[in-house]
Amino acid sequence: MELRDIEIFLVLAEELHFTRTAERLHVTQARVSQAIKKQERRVGGALFERNNRNVTLTPIGQQLFDDIEPMYRGLYEGMDRARLAARGKTGVLRIGSIAVNLHDFRRLFDAFAHDHPTCEVQLRHVDFGDPFAQLRAGEIDMQIVWLPVREPDLTVGPVIYTEPIVLAVGTTHRLASHDSVSYEDLADETVMGGARPDYWREILVPLRTPSGRLIRIGPSVSNFQEMIPILSTGEAVSPVHAQAARYYARPDIAYVPIRDAPPGRWGLIWRTGHETELIRSFADTAHHLNSVE
Repeated sequence: MELRDIEIFLVLAEELHFTRTAERLHVTQARVSQAIKKQERRVGGALFERNNRNVTLTPIGQQLFDDIEPMYRGLYEGMDRARLAARGKTGVLRIGSIAVNLHDFRRLFDAFAHDHPTCEVQLRHVDFGDPFAQLRAGEIDMQIVWLPVREPDLTVGPVIYTEPIVLAVGTTHRLASHDSVSYEDLADETVMGGARPDYWREILVPLRTPSGRLIRIGPSVSNFQEMIPILSTGEAVSPVHAQAARYYARPDIAYVPIRDAPPGRWGLIWRTGHETELIRSFADTAHHLNSVE
């Protein structure tokens, strides 16, 4: 089997959708179908059940996925280690972040790099629609996330950044020209949802105003890019961290301070029981920088 065909099988097994698989791998849908049919002929049985609504793995397909996925991952990890060695690196720390203001963490990254010159820090984006999935799957080692996080399998490290909370609205919205707003004002608005779990979303988007009035939760989104057209048209508004005003400055979106919102806090988290020396060192560096500020 060609390596590309294996990759197509593994991605389809994850996506269970031919079109999304083709888009993710930048190939045609016909190429995906061709690769799967070729593998099924080689195996001598169906790997997927297809109908007009669903694509599912057959028991044979699931067995094949379980057998070859670790080897495929090991192949790429081996290549990654070779590339690191060629650059004089012996370790890697993969950090996921929902925050977009990574430049504000440059001092932290530089301090860690100074103390660990042979470690490469790799940064990955994480959607807030499923914020802990990549961490739990081992795709990243630690994560920058807004707090609090109350997950029994995740360890919460030091706070590394605080910032105000503002309300993102379309520039034609009635609140756009206000000097500030209150959470009480949200009772008359539709507010975007989508962040999970609920307790974590409610740090930014509460279900009720301070006086107890219900806040309508409207369109569900998983990242800021999905929020832009909804904000721009005035369909809904959303509390966001103030960093958005700098990194998503747009002529059709205004950011209005929420005067009764507590400061947003960002911290480090990692999987409990999977702490490594590099994770401890990065958290210690963050703690040290906080103590000298």
